[in-house]
Amino acid sequence: MKLPIYLDYQATTPLDPRVLEAMMPYLTSEFGNAANRSHPFGWKAEEAVEKARNAIGALIGASGKEIVFTSGSTESINLALKGVAEMYAEKGRHVITSMAEHKAVLDTCKHLEKQGLEVTYLDPTRTGRITTEMVEQAMRPDTILVALMWANNEVGTLNPVREIGALCHQKGVLFFSDATQAVGKVPVDVEADHVDLLCLSAHKIYGPKGVGCLYVRRKSPRVRLVAQIDGGGHERGMRSGTLNVPGIVGLGKACELARTELDKDAAQARELRDYFEKRIFAELDHVALNGDPEHRLPGNSNLSFSYVEGESLIMGIKDLAVSSGSACTSASLEPSHVLRSMKVGDELAHSSIRFGFGRFTRREEVDYAIGEVVRAVRRLRELSPLYEMVKEGIDISKIQWQSGH
Repeated sequence: MKLPIYLDYQATTPLDPRVLEAMMPYLTSEFGNAANRSHPFGWKAEEAVEKARNAIGALIGASGKEIVFTSGSTESINLALKGVAEMYAEKGRHVITSMAEHKAVLDTCKHLEKQGLEVTYLDPTRTGRITTEMVEQAMRPDTILVALMWANNEVGTLNPVREIGALCHQKGVLFFSDATQAVGKVPVDVEADHVDLLCLSAHKIYGPKGVGCLYVRRKSPRVRLVAQIDGGGHERGMRSGTLNVPGIVGLGKACELARTELDKDAAQARELRDYFEKRIFAELDHVALNGDPEHRLPGNSNLSFSYVEGESLIMGIKDLAVSSGSACTSASLEPSHVLRSMKVGDELAHSSIRFGFGRFTRREEVDYAIGEVVRAVRRLRELSPLYEMVKEGIDISKIQWQSGH
């Protein structure tokens, strides 16, 4: 067993060797430009790109023609939100999203507000879900887009996408879902789930970094976007720029594997996660699960360890690669905006750690992780006067703290 042990599968995933193998020719001998139609080098590249398009479509229930290649989910989110806002400006200026979204969505919405759009930010439930009722109540005659994630990157909570999508279609409102964490982990079907726009990223499904795509529905309704990057009219005019052929081939292969191994991957991740949680809850008291115990990703476990500071805990388990809050915003010492939106108190939010299990996680690594976490939490709690008081039955919330003079 090699240390450190990687348990941060929500932040990124290792490259599957089979994906690398598929990419290799396009990094070496097959170096053509997919937009070049005048010789075999270009034709081979174009053929590889089309094959990848169809593999991605097959994974999410779409046609390959509905796939627009991007550099990843952040770019796809920008294209979807800004592209819809510009294209449908005549129809309305109101967007609905939630406080638990990824920063890529929240920051793009802030940008739209500066352009004069109105954004309603829904507060999720205590378990991190957005309900169909919340969306319906927020809808207005000028609502053009609902943007809600499929699965949360921090707590793993799944939204009732199919019901929300059905509501949007019934009301004639476009529905965008950031499915970066969901694709390859849970079944995704844009037709059955009534999704009009959806983004995904290769590096979350054992593919390379720096490549992803945006699904844009072509019929009932046909979604139109204003391009955010101009020049050359690649990707049906929605996203110009020479295509990253090796990356796209890798994304296609990753999607093919995700489709054929979805059930196996999900079962393995769920089994390891449940085993991990069962042991942690048996060994330690005052541990809370953040997120929805029922509606959640198979490989995600976000736990709060009361009377222990999350950062100190991470320092105490330095052989485990885990994160507190979300990797994208971990530089700030603010408690996670996701946990805050779920009304998890700051104390608990500060003591939360996200553990991620995936395709290459092994049982012996989970055993080692359990031992490390239990040891570190016990040691840190021995240093905590608060934990001591709680053990003695004192209700900390009732203590009147004296300010020192």
